[in-house]
Amino acid sequence: MKTGWMKTLLVLLVLSGRMAVAAPPEGIFQGWDGEWTHVSQQLIALADATPEDKFSWRPAQGVRSTSEVYMHIAWANLYLLSFTGPKMPANLPQHAEKTITSKADVIRWLKQSLEAVKQAHVKETHKGLQRKVRVFDGINTNAEGVYLRIIIHDNEHMGQLVAYARMTGVVPPWSQ
Repeated sequence: MKTGWMKTLLVLLVLSGRMAVAAPPEGIFQGWDGEWTHVSQQLIALADATPEDKFSWRPAQGVRSTSEVYMHIAWANLYLLSFTGPKMPANLPQHAEKTITSKADVIRWLKQSLEAVKQAHVKETHKGLQRKVRVFDGINTNAEGVYLRIIIHDNEHMGQLVAYARMTGVVPPWSQ
């Protein structure tokens, strides 16, 4: 009787140990990099799935259109990133939200901004992420706080874009 119970316990311990070393699911379990990959892939997939004619759609007058939301994300990624060191691209127009509207151009800028953030973050060290930076009106934070703000901002607008997509009949690719 005791032998059977001990064998069961041993099997459970072995199995639980195997489960603990299995690769964690993509996303939060992999920290910043996993979450950045996740939101980046979703933003690009949703932009790709949205028809060109839906890029000019807006839910109401005075509210950003689909292309304006994507360009807001791209511009904000690059602007916020600039507080950590990299310069804003010289070829990014001052009013990019209003002037860059075609699907191809919007997606190109979106991808460029996502990749710029990813590459800058990859180069950071733990010490570098803790360095103090000044943002906006002299607000002090550290570089890690800026990267956190970027990922939160992108996720916030991802929710907005999912709502836009659903209102225009576009199904987010990951929910099909």
